[in-house]
Amino acid sequence: MNFSNARSFRLPSRVFLAAMLILLSGVASAQTDCADGNSPLNSDPPKNIAVPELLQKFTANESKVRDARSHYTYTQDVMVRTLDDKTVTGQFHEITQVSYDDKGKRIEKVNFSEVSTLQGIQLSAEDFEDIRVFMPWMLTADELPQYTVSYSGQQHVDDIDTYVFHVEPKKEEKDHRYYQGRVWVDTRDLQVVKLCGKSVPDQVRPKKHQPMDIRPMFVAYRQIVDGNWFPVYAKVDDTLHFGTSSIHIREIVKFENYRQASHASGTPKR
Repeated sequence: MNFSNARSFRLPSRVFLAAMLILLSGVASAQTDCADGNSPLNSDPPKNIAVPELLQKFTANESKVRDARSHYTYTQDVMVRTLDDKTVTGQFHEITQVSYDDKGKRIEKVNFSEVSTLQGIQLSAEDFEDIRVFMPWMLTADELPQYTVSYSGQQHVDDIDTYVFHVEPKKEEKDHRYYQGRVWVDTRDLQVVKLCGKSVPDQVRPKKHQPMDIRPMFVAYRQIVDGNWFPVYAKVDDTLHFGTSSIHIREIVKFENYRQASHASGTPKR
């Protein structure tokens, strides 16, 4: 999210006052809840499988899921809101139809988009990259060498038994973004069912005349579609701190209406 300048948006005085009160009083701000639906973490090692083998198997499955998803069309529904306490002060809503061509290139058709009334922030290119890339992020076999992946334990997430891993980039290359956070892997299918983290790095010290860009934390969930755990839902509830100002945002992203394409060009089956 970019902090908007005076020529684009003017931060309402009531939002600015609330932000200052939070900063001065030390009141806890909103933050995406990674632990929602989780049981206590059991740090015991996995049974009947070594961690390196487990990592190899689930990243190979992630590659298969990525490839399978490129043969589907689906709807991407994005809702972003700014808030002053519990009052919505601004909104952006966009619905896009997504498909892939025969080379796996993403094709987007915007079916609905409203003029943004978000207060105090602008959606940046990195925000839309979060939606397209990181909220549905998959730790595939070809991505694995870029990351340090540490086994954390086992955890019951809603009705699913999972292995939990912490993921962070080994190093950050210039002009490249990465995922950092946790992934939950179903113990039976060895596919990722939940993510909680953010894209990195933040642009905390932008160049002169560039707006500050801060990435929010998100939690994302998957569901089974034709035997594959596909991304279906992601949410953000975070307070972004821009120097002396803070903006509370909520974001819901839904990936829905999956339909398998009848051929490689992305035309859905009827």
